[in-house]
Amino acid sequence: MRGFVQGVDRHQTTLLPECLDDWVGENNPVRAVDVFVDALELRDLGFDGVDPAATGRPAYHPSPMLKFYIYGYLNRVQSSRRLEREAGRNLEVMWLTGRLAPDHKTIADFRKDNGPAIKKVCAQFVELCRKIGLLASTSVAIDGSKFKAVNSHDNNFTQGKIQRRQKQIEESVARYMSQLDTADRQTAAGKAPSEAVLLTKTRLREKLVKLEEEVKRLAAIEETLLASPDKQISLTDPDCRSMATSGARLRHGRLQPYKVRSRPRTI
Repeated sequence: MRGFVQGVDRHQTTLLPECLDDWVGENNPVRAVDVFVDALELRDLGFDGVDPAATGRPAYHPSPMLKFYIYGYLNRVQSSRRLEREAGRNLEVMWLTGRLAPDHKTIADFRKDNGPAIKKVCAQFVELCRKIGLLASTSVAIDGSKFKAVNSHDNNFTQGKIQRRQKQIEESVARYMSQLDTADRQTAAGKAPSEAVLLTKTRLREKLVKLEEEVKRLAAIEETLLASPDKQISLTDPDCRSMATSGARLRHGRLQPYKVRSRPRTI
């Protein structure tokens, strides 16, 4: 493979082993996590295991375990089993924890047994960000929730939905008119129309009348829709709006809920 950048032979030994600290850059976020956790008074925060037990197998100190937990949170690695794998292959984790490799149950138990203490750590982290100017006084956090309304999917309208329904009506009208023409040709051929043909023509005319009424209804809805600020209306619950959702059980992939927001809070 001449002409390409060559990798290091994995079997090549070195006289002086490389330092683990060389693999973590000076601006790497794990260094900030390391300094932040080392500055905490874990005993005052309520962490278990700050003092070693007099007997039994040595346990993990909560400091590297907390660093491990924060690293997983920052990098969206929340599963205890995935964190266990990261401890054996991720250089950043090796640097952060001193190459400790706790198993997944130890990681899960740490989170379970120190939930209130971890919440206090999060509060201190927000306070630290405020002190060093990362959070301005104008920053606002708003929580929101979706509450299902009575309004069904069929009673919520947007411009696109009205256009799709109008197209469906046009196709239905064309199909019914074609069926009526076929019935009229049978009558014009000199054949006496059978009772079935007469019933079919009557039923088709009734459907055409209903479609005409639906066209008028959609026209009225569209007029109201165009006058609304967000170009969307709900007939049953006027204040609810159609929103996309990840719920796999929903037929249309959308929900017609109320979007409720709590009072804005300055951080």
